[in-house]
Amino acid sequence: MEHRKRLQRDMITTRDNHELIIEGPVPPDRLANYTLHQSLDAFRRPKEQHEALVEIAELEEGRIILVRQGDLVVGYVTFHYPDELERWSEGGMADLIELGAIEVANDYRSYGLGKRLIEMSFAEEQLENMIVYTTEYYWHWDLEGTGLNVWDYRSMMENLMKSAGMIWYATDDPEICSHPANCLMVRIGKEVPLSSIEKFDRVRFRGRFMY
Repeated sequence: MEHRKRLQRDMITTRDNHELIIEGPVPPDRLANYTLHQSLDAFRRPKEQHEALVEIAELEEGRIILVRQGDLVVGYVTFHYPDELERWSEGGMADLIELGAIEVANDYRSYGLGKRLIEMSFAEEQLENMIVYTTEYYWHWDLEGTGLNVWDYRSMMENLMKSAGMIWYATDDPEICSHPANCLMVRIGKEVPLSSIEKFDRVRFRGRFMY
């Protein structure tokens, strides 16, 4: 399976004159020399999350797109194969990859960085030979920090993913079905064969008659 990693870099000057660099997929040795912003703690403590990001970047399929101010990482998005304990790995698909996490530091959330991270991730047709999916669970959302209710946050995340062509897909996955705000969003690259799409459908629904 070809994993296309074409390093890109762009500079953003914010309205209050912060100079930010957005880049990726970032190689692990470079990522190891950066520091994570202390508010990037949605999934783990920043030091532990930094270590996890480096490990993802070391994977053949893994990719980290990030935004930084100097050597301080203030936002990132991750891509990797599904966890082997999750149903999405059941098909053993080499062309199914998970958009696993996206996070932006609290003080940098008004600059549209999430959208910029997503757009760079899919630029240069890097993921046209992949089915990319993300599972959105309300218990991972920063409802308190944003002041949004669960439905407004869901709408925000859905619009963010739609900016890269990801759309809502139905599934009978119990975790996603456990709350109506949870959702599965998917983008099928234009080079993905029909056989992979059919295999993914069988993973989405264990009851074949449901799709």
